[in-house]
Amino acid sequence: MLKLFLLGIGLLLFFEGVLYFFLARNLNTLLDQLRKVDPQKIKTISLLMTIIGACLIYFTFRFYGDL
Repeated sequence: MLKLFLLGIGLLLFFEGVLYFFLARNLNTLLDQLRKVDPQKIKTISLLMTIIGACLIYFTFRFYGDL
């Protein structure tokens, strides 16, 4: 279980790093655009992503057992 948790954290950090590496030039523009978005819309999208992620974790453990 710890191995899977560390793998998940590693993948998260990897993709976050790659994202910021490739978007570094346009990051200020993207943040300015994000400030214009309604906070409730951001909350809704983040809640939806959290539910999808939790479902993926649940179904992975349910159908593939111990990893």
